[in-house]
Amino acid sequence: MAKHALQDAPSLLVDVLRQFTSLIQGEMKLARAEMARIVTRAGVGFAFLAIAFALALVSLNILASAAVAYIAANGLSVGGAALIVGGILLASALGFAFAGKARLRADALVPEKTATSLRDDIATIKEASNV
Repeated sequence: MAKHALQDAPSLLVDVLRQFTSLIQGEMKLARAEMARIVTRAGVGFAFLAIAFALALVSLNILASAAVAYIAANGLSVGGAALIVGGILLASALGFAFAGKARLRADALVPEKTATSLRDDIATIKEASNV
């Protein structure tokens, strides 16, 4: 390690402050980018839940119509077909609901890269201050 004269202290301090400011700005940029990704992920999750809700409403309507048609006709032709279509739509709604729920898990919304980078920066600063 090079020895520095006392008159170099102000310039060294300015350099350290400049580097620290640059580090903080980089961390903020990373945090903003990661939060944008998380907000997009949450938006897609909410969209999946909205689709699941709409499909569930349609499938319940079809299933109700199918039950009425089945009872009225007492046969499998019209009512059976409506039950099959309603069942497929309900299965689709469940698929979208599970996909939306998976995208909204709390651990999926944590800014991991920013937290890891901040921990690394703190460790580096502590290490540098112990020298």
